[in-house]
Amino acid sequence: MLEVNFVISPPKHYYLNLSFIFPIIPNQPLIFSHAHTTSLNKKMRTTLFITAVFVLIVVTTVNACPPSDRAALLAFKAALHEPYLGIFKSWTGPDCCNKWYGISCDPSTKRVADINLRGESEDPIFQNAHRTGYMNGSISPAICKLTRLSSVIIADWKGISGTIPKCITSLPYLRILDLIGNRISGEIPFNIGRLSRLSVLNVADNRITGRMPRSITNLSSLMHLDLRNNLISGTIPQNFGKLRMLSRALLSGNRIYGSIPYTISYIYRLSDLDLSLNRISGPIPESIGKMAVLATLNLDGNMISGKLPATLMNSSISILNLSRNAIEGYIPDVFGPRSYFMMIDLSYNKLKGPIPKSITSASYIGHLDLSHNHLCGAIPVGSWFEHLEASSFVNNDCLCGKPLKTC
Repeated sequence: MLEVNFVISPPKHYYLNLSFIFPIIPNQPLIFSHAHTTSLNKKMRTTLFITAVFVLIVVTTVNACPPSDRAALLAFKAALHEPYLGIFKSWTGPDCCNKWYGISCDPSTKRVADINLRGESEDPIFQNAHRTGYMNGSISPAICKLTRLSSVIIADWKGISGTIPKCITSLPYLRILDLIGNRISGEIPFNIGRLSRLSVLNVADNRITGRMPRSITNLSSLMHLDLRNNLISGTIPQNFGKLRMLSRALLSGNRIYGSIPYTISYIYRLSDLDLSLNRISGPIPESIGKMAVLATLNLDGNMISGKLPATLMNSSISILNLSRNAIEGYIPDVFGPRSYFMMIDLSYNKLKGPIPKSITSASYIGHLDLSHNHLCGAIPVGSWFEHLEASSFVNNDCLCGKPLKTC
């Protein structure tokens, strides 16, 4: 008499339904023993044995991504066209977690976790082609069916257009959204603030329009915000200071207007603030110069007015660019050992009076540009001025001394 004694324990990603052969209790092993077989005729026992062995083989070999994730990726791919590098040639076979270019999966769940497609990379596929990438098409809403996504990087492909799928805000685990360097248009989804885990939002160098969504200040985990070189208009939200985890805020090259919110100074981790080449007006909040770790402040190319805050001259800031604005008054005479500037550019403003003598007590000044103002008097003598050229001081009212004409 034939006796079958074995145990089959299906892993969690086993999708076959064998209830038409025998009942299966969820999360329980399939057990076949003498008790199950003695009452069956020989033909039935043989059929059951073969079927069970087949199940055993399938269960132990199939460990792929869910078919729904694979289908979503193929729909995403269908909306794009990459003619030169063939990066999608690897997107074949049943397992999208196995050597699909740019795709990473969670090792425990086999769900797609990362899409990392960069058009500029040191990957051999680019080096062998001796070119950067180009891709056109659009980002399909099918991407939103990948509900376990942690990062979406579709960067520097130059030709991808269309809009950011609104459903992107329904991905609860999303930490990185990087779409830099494409031709994406439309607005940032208004409810982007739903992405409570988002730490990087980068849509720079696109054609994004509309206002900065007010919900953006709800991104409590946001560390890197890059909206540079788009067509974004409107004002900076007054409660921008809610973004307490933010370390870089890069908003240059847009059409943003209005004043600089004083709440920015509440972001104690902020090290890089770039609002240049916009239409920002009003004064610079004095509190910005009191920020503990702010190292780079670029406000050039705006319509900023008012006086130059003294706090900026004796702060943690090492790169200060306030050129091409309408700042007036005197340069504060408050430089000291804490003043360390890799670059300070105050050119093309309405500053008057002398260059303060205390500037010679600064710890370091690498590049200084005070040209195109209304400054007057002798240029201070000091080690920081010996390497400067006349172009740093030209087009003022009556500056004199080296490297200009003698007083």
